[in-house]
Amino acid sequence: MQISKHLTFEECTHSDTADKLGIINNNPTLDSIANMKLLAEKVFEPMREHFKKPIHISSMYRGIPLNVAIGGSTTSQHVGGQAMDIDMGDKQKPSNFEIFQYIKKNLEFDQLIWELGDDKNPSWVHVSYSNVKNRKQILKARKNQLGKTYYENFK
Repeated sequence: MQISKHLTFEECTHSDTADKLGIINNNPTLDSIANMKLLAEKVFEPMREHFKKPIHISSMYRGIPLNVAIGGSTTSQHVGGQAMDIDMGDKQKPSNFEIFQYIKKNLEFDQLIWELGDDKNPSWVHVSYSNVKNRKQILKARKNQLGKTYYENFK
């Protein structure tokens, strides 16, 4: 099944972590599939069309067991199929920085997060889209001295 022109159902639900942990049920509900299709239509496909290159999704849909196993937020939009993480790797073009900037300047979104990394390039980019109301919230994830992740407004 295709979620969009360039995204398959398998790409949107696959998880190496789920495979390693033996979590076999990472199947979205019909509502989550509808959210995934909307996210792909409003964010992924315009980005894919702009860069004219494959865009690597490292995580999109996460069922509750998988989300708990990775220590995801209890309010994670991944659980509802409303969020994706993009990681182009260190040497890929476009870079995570370019992806982040393109989304920030050109697309409608609910949350856009510069996930860790350094001041030049995030380790990955988190973006979500809501079918209700998009907040256009832009955050930067950091780690404190104890290694706990916290979020601050992106400057």
